[in-house]
Amino acid sequence: MGVETLVQSHKRFKEQYGKKYIKLFKELVDKGQSPKTLFISCSDSRVVPNLVTLTRPGDLFVTRNIGNFVPPYDPACECSATPAVIEYALVHLNVENIIICGHTDCGACKALYQEKSESEEEVHLNKWLRFGEEAKLQAMGLVGGQDQKALFAATEKFNIVEQLKNLLTYPGVRRRVQDGTLFVQGWYYHTGSGDLEYFNPVEHRFLPVEEE
Repeated sequence: MGVETLVQSHKRFKEQYGKKYIKLFKELVDKGQSPKTLFISCSDSRVVPNLVTLTRPGDLFVTRNIGNFVPPYDPACECSATPAVIEYALVHLNVENIIICGHTDCGACKALYQEKSESEEEVHLNKWLRFGEEAKLQAMGLVGGQDQKALFAATEKFNIVEQLKNLLTYPGVRRRVQDGTLFVQGWYYHTGSGDLEYFNPVEHRFLPVEEE
């Protein structure tokens, strides 16, 4: 989809939804945003947080990155958007929920098994993928390398669990979870069907959200 197409789409958006949402837009400007949920998902174009959750503008505070990774808490880190988003959501928005949403057919998880490029055009991407290495090791230990489809699926699910662990390394997250003011959960979205699963930490497996 080119830029010209996007411009035309915006015009149709204003015509079809402008009147419907104009009041909400003004309220969000006048009163400010107050989303209750921070939604951390992959940048994959097939994963659209507001579409998946059928939410309106102002309902979700969203950050997206390659692989829906959450770097572990590191005060020495000088440049990372995701930790900044987490802190802003906690301190300034007082969110009550944080959801980490992974998905099927994840390119980042597949890239973990590919030889790293030496190109200067992928320097940051290669460094970023290190946050998925633990999930790769877990999946290899469970599935091995014979069934590639099963291996990728296991990596995607282990990745969600590992990122939840990383999320809990943040002091603000850990304190709020312990005092009951914050709820965190991992979701697994099926891009081909729209189905959604959640990670049940008690049973240590993913279950359909309808069973929650």
